[in-house]
Amino acid sequence: MDIKLLRAFVTLAQQGRYHAAAQILCLTQPALTKQIQTLEHLTGLRLFLRGRQGAALTSEGQQLYPRACALLKHHDEFSEYVRDIQKGSTGRLALGFGISTFDLAPAKVRAFHQRFPDVDISLNDIPSYEQCQMLLDGRLHAGFVRLPVQDPLVSVALLEERLMLAAPCDAVTDNADLSLLLSRYPLLQISAKRGRGLSEQVAGFLRANRLRPATIADADDIHTLLALVAAGNGIALLPSGASHIVPAGVTLVAVEGHSAQWQVGIAWNPLVQDVVRERFIDAVVQDA
Repeated sequence: MDIKLLRAFVTLAQQGRYHAAAQILCLTQPALTKQIQTLEHLTGLRLFLRGRQGAALTSEGQQLYPRACALLKHHDEFSEYVRDIQKGSTGRLALGFGISTFDLAPAKVRAFHQRFPDVDISLNDIPSYEQCQMLLDGRLHAGFVRLPVQDPLVSVALLEERLMLAAPCDAVTDNADLSLLLSRYPLLQISAKRGRGLSEQVAGFLRANRLRPATIADADDIHTLLALVAAGNGIALLPSGASHIVPAGVTLVAVEGHSAQWQVGIAWNPLVQDVVRERFIDAVVQDA
């Protein structure tokens, strides 16, 4: 049944006059009359009594009226929801972030959610390498990751990250020499399985600057690694973003040299079309 017929029925029932109802519906009176007649034919019911006082609902029309109103309401709500989806103002976003965007990613999500409160957003701490795999197979809409990314993923740089030396407070002096510290303390690092990008960055930094740690030990996560540093069990090379979770007893010192810096940005898969994601990307990039 054409929704236009129900809208004509409800409007005429509310107005009580063909002329007034036709004006609201932007129809001529003959066109409205035809719609009402068509509805009566389809239902097999007489819906209106037409007289000098206008159009009055029959008993059958009175029974149908509340159901017709409910159907129209649901139809209008559905149509509005479709428009919201088309505009990207409702839906869901699955996002990833890492230690380097510990502050940036939640801030971007919070700002976007204030503008589009009907978008359901999940934000999870996921290593950059894993985020890229999830973007490729469609499990993630966008990710705050280490750059560059592989094709067909595309990205926009948002900030420059750098390596920092995490060491026990009593181990670092004003003129701390990294090569000397590496000879005195084990180098603690995130396992390649958990932090492939950081592990490769540290390895590249050590090679580029001809630094050779005496010993290297792995930890499964940054929190464990920092706890080991605080206990005096070693030193570590971490992103500056780790400054937000450094415990007491640990100090961070910027290191200099080749491969000490890299870019972090937002990445997505352009082969996967999503209006909500496009709105989010636009918002992030415009505010960068």
